[in-house]
Amino acid sequence: MLTDGLHHAAILTKDTDRFTEFYQRVFDATVEASQDDGDVRLTFLAIGEHSELNVFEIKGNDEADRQRPMFGRGRLDHIGLRAASIESFEQIRDRLTAEGASDGFVTDFGPVLSIFFTDPDGLEGEVCVPNPDAEAGSRNPPGTPARRYHG
Repeated sequence: MLTDGLHHAAILTKDTDRFTEFYQRVFDATVEASQDDGDVRLTFLAIGEHSELNVFEIKGNDEADRQRPMFGRGRLDHIGLRAASIESFEQIRDRLTAEGASDGFVTDFGPVLSIFFTDPDGLEGEVCVPNPDAEAGSRNPPGTPARRYHG
């Protein structure tokens, strides 16, 4: 494979501070750099060793106000983050639930566990982690509850 994962996703927001503070609280993200020319504020938010969100706040741009249901949002529908471990996944799940950004439901897709969240701008995201309880060759449809969380 010639690539090593996702380098960045570019995100539009109407409030950079609120956006970055949410990702810092929930995911321990770090602001790597920020630049502001008065019309465009660009913040580089590290979300992993080799991955970042490039957060744009553009004066007069109202795209961050438009949110449609999943799979009705255009070519880029949502972002999927990978938790560093099952323990990190569980900590993220607790933080998302405490923030009111997720109901805590964990889907068992077979090889991966997944939790969806909505950030302060209404952008839907997903956090995935390899499933320690996976059965070889097993794949499950969306909405399959993970036994480890839904007993």
